[in-house]
Amino acid sequence: MHRTTAAGEGGDLDRNLTDLSMRRISPLELLPHEDLREKLVDLVLNGQPPGCDQQTAALFSQLRKSLVEHSVDETKVVVFGGGTGLSNLIGGDSRRDTWTRRPFSGLKEIFPLTRSVVCVTDDGGSTGELMKDLPLVALGDLRHVLLSSIQLERLQRLYALSGQAACATAMALAAIFNYRFAARPADAVELLGGCGDALSRLPPPLGFFVQELVNHLFVDRRFNRVLERPHCLGNLLLAAAVYRQIDPSFDNVQLSARPDLLHQALLAGLQSLSSHLGAADQAVLPCTSTPAQLRLIYTNGVEIRGENKSSLARRGVPVDRVFVDFHGEPRTYNEILDAISEADIVVLAPGSLYSSIIPIFSVPGLADCVRDNRRALKVLVSNLWVQAGETDFSIADPERKFHVSDMIRAYERNIPGGIAGLFHEVLCLSLRDVPASVLQRYAVEGKVPIYLDRRVVKEQGFVPLECGLFSKEALIEHGVIQHDPAILAQAIKTVHLARTFVGERENGNPRPREEDQAENFSYGREPLVPCVKYRMINDILEKIEVQRYGICDCELDPLKIRAAIGDIIWRHCDIPLQHLRFFAAVRCVHEEEWRRDQRWDNVYSFFDPPSRTIMIRRDQFADPRRLEVAFLIALGESLLGDYAAEKRVEDVVSDGLRLGKVYHLRLRPEGERTCLFSPEDLRRYLALARMEATADPCHFTRLINGREGFTPPGLFMGLMYAWYLDNRLASHIEYKMTIMKIRQSDLIPEQQKMVGRRKNIIAFFREAVFAGESGQSRPGLQQRCR
Repeated sequence: MHRTTAAGEGGDLDRNLTDLSMRRISPLELLPHEDLREKLVDLVLNGQPPGCDQQTAALFSQLRKSLVEHSVDETKVVVFGGGTGLSNLIGGDSRRDTWTRRPFSGLKEIFPLTRSVVCVTDDGGSTGELMKDLPLVALGDLRHVLLSSIQLERLQRLYALSGQAACATAMALAAIFNYRFAARPADAVELLGGCGDALSRLPPPLGFFVQELVNHLFVDRRFNRVLERPHCLGNLLLAAAVYRQIDPSFDNVQLSARPDLLHQALLAGLQSLSSHLGAADQAVLPCTSTPAQLRLIYTNGVEIRGENKSSLARRGVPVDRVFVDFHGEPRTYNEILDAISEADIVVLAPGSLYSSIIPIFSVPGLADCVRDNRRALKVLVSNLWVQAGETDFSIADPERKFHVSDMIRAYERNIPGGIAGLFHEVLCLSLRDVPASVLQRYAVEGKVPIYLDRRVVKEQGFVPLECGLFSKEALIEHGVIQHDPAILAQAIKTVHLARTFVGERENGNPRPREEDQAENFSYGREPLVPCVKYRMINDILEKIEVQRYGICDCELDPLKIRAAIGDIIWRHCDIPLQHLRFFAAVRCVHEEEWRRDQRWDNVYSFFDPPSRTIMIRRDQFADPRRLEVAFLIALGESLLGDYAAEKRVEDVVSDGLRLGKVYHLRLRPEGERTCLFSPEDLRRYLALARMEATADPCHFTRLINGREGFTPPGLFMGLMYAWYLDNRLASHIEYKMTIMKIRQSDLIPEQQKMVGRRKNIIAFFREAVFAGESGQSRPGLQQRCR
């Protein structure tokens, strides 16, 4: 029995060895990674694998040569994105000093017929300054991508330049387009003088064109206020190119109501500028000509507006939803729709998760057009790093950072119609070639790579392709990990060429849509065009008195104080204009005359209902951040107006022992009350502020235990107001809100009640305080606020 078994086992061993000996292993298995496309990208980027015999090495060399030299000059590419991520993919980040070393590399070099569709919701920096005066979409990202789109051959043909002269031209253009000034230049000569000799280094026809654009800034009266603000010259050149297309008899106020004129002028101005710079025809296109504003809702219920504000926010909770509020009916261009329909490759560029791809596909028609193109290669390029304030928390598990699958879920959740048909392959960074010491140093700085959870991404129906997409030059010189435009372009080209060798089964098949997704209501709101709102803010503030109180000897400049308050309101674009109608003055009070009781807090401002004045202690004006906190708290308090007819505290005594106090609040009768809130909303708020209603609808009480303090409704309104706008402005409220971040337990029911109360107060501020549309008053507001 034993011998038979041994003999049987010996026969099995012989057969197994024979089978293995007969099998052939493809030399492609010597290349790292799993997918054939990953292997081919690795071959193109890193060359043949070590240890190959001579014949295999020759085959690899031929294959690599074929992939690299295969012409894709007629291949049409459309790339969606915004800002640094898009510009870097197209031709390198043109804002960096190092860009001029290789200004003609990237996707545009390999695919000359590349078009960029750019997000236009940015509202920070020079772009935000332009939006104060001009009714245009955000120009900053358009300018950024446009400079990155200039092509060597086109520049050479256009101006008969050598390769060296073309590089010098790119360097001069970078100096001009990236030049920034803080004070108004006296004239065009002074403005261009800030760029050094850059203008003289341009080919004469191009130099003359740039000079014309700069001259236009000083001739066109519509730019008078624009030049008073700090700006990037490239943005102004693009604005001048646009405004040259518009009859000068239309001022900016009239243009705000003529989106048809701006629609055509924007496209024509972009085309004029790009044709002179040596970019491809219609190389850069705005996703829409309609100004728009980003709106984010966090998982704790807070809603904020503005791309710049969202990028700076540190809420400590994940973003739940993203919407785009267009200032009118959103319009796009037929040129974009035609380019998408004809595209052989569609690329979703890396960049800000919530302020890049999602706003683009919120423009009606764009996502459907991409879905309808069923023959194109569609690639999503994943971000490299977790972005603070956006991807530092996962909705699936708030205790960990973002994974690639989380990024895909965010797109699915926020793009109207979902992501089916928008992309199939997901191009991700391979960390295997990144030194551990570099990753460790990044981790110490708080920077974490977005982890590729390959299995989950496959289950979602997509093809993850892991490649060494980072710049080895930047790693060696600066020790940083960033996308390399030339490497990214080669990777996309290789994936494109490999499509014919990959079966349909491996091309990805996104799962059916989940129920919890965005619908096409992301453009349901129509806030004021920014320049109109800015003008209305200034009109209101001009009527606000700036006063000194008593012995206060501070040298207050009313114009500067109004400007500082105006900047605060502009930065917090969530503030509706009707919130500015409840105070009539801002008063500076000397420290010695400050009479507010500070036993329970360090708030150095308040709203005085009888005089409708915001009172701020003198020392708060010296620091912009402290002034911001003081003003916003008092502004929040002012929304309650003169709601209180009486406030008093009485002791609670039993058997001679002082057990606590009762705070009594008596409201003014509804007809005599000046207040933002309806009677129903006011009662709702007082209940959320822990005030108890009595049989008398105008009488509310609050029991205070022992010698404890409490936050009365007026101060609580101010603190919550400031916290809602920026949680870093009110640490007292932020501390109370941290309970919402703690994992809830059934062991302590009171915790769940507290969380419920926090959610309800946030909902009240979202729905009753900040829901009002800018410029539109609530019923009866004008009558009450004279």
